[in-house]
Amino acid sequence: MITPETDTLPAGTWTVDRVHSYVGFAVDYMAGTFVGSFVSVDARLSNGVLDGGVNIGDVQVQDAHLEAHLQAPEFFDAEHHPKLTFESISVALEGDRVAIDGEITIKGHTEPVAITGTFIVPFPDPFGNTRFGLGLEATIDRTAFGVRWNNPLANGMPALSHEVTIIANLQFVRQG
Repeated sequence: MITPETDTLPAGTWTVDRVHSYVGFAVDYMAGTFVGSFVSVDARLSNGVLDGGVNIGDVQVQDAHLEAHLQAPEFFDAEHHPKLTFESISVALEGDRVAIDGEITIKGHTEPVAITGTFIVPFPDPFGNTRFGLGLEATIDRTAFGVRWNNPLANGMPALSHEVTIIANLQFVRQG
């Protein structure tokens, strides 16, 4: 892998390639890990600021009834809070590793978040564009955002963990 020559993300304006990007989540649930994703991913890098979001109404899991439950007030409350958003405060590169501090807003609550991951330097793609990639991960406490639903098990432990891992694999294309 080629490592960047600077300690910042590329200059200019870059938009996410929605077809080749992914945002999902993983949370411990009972005896395993429950995963889901969002169909609509929006992100942009401009003037050194990375921001983006997903539409809560586009959450995907293995069951349509559960998708509806995730959009209900007990979880994301998609009717009143249709987007999950992120905006960076600082970005640091070291080789192919990236560390991003920022703020994430879920269900109307904004909290700081530390994101780590990998950076793939800009390169020309076969279609005449220049692109770069970010593979990102962050762990948040969902209850800090008002997402408190749970179902206690017989042993008194919660069925659903408070910690949720957010995973994003993003490809950006240079604009103009």
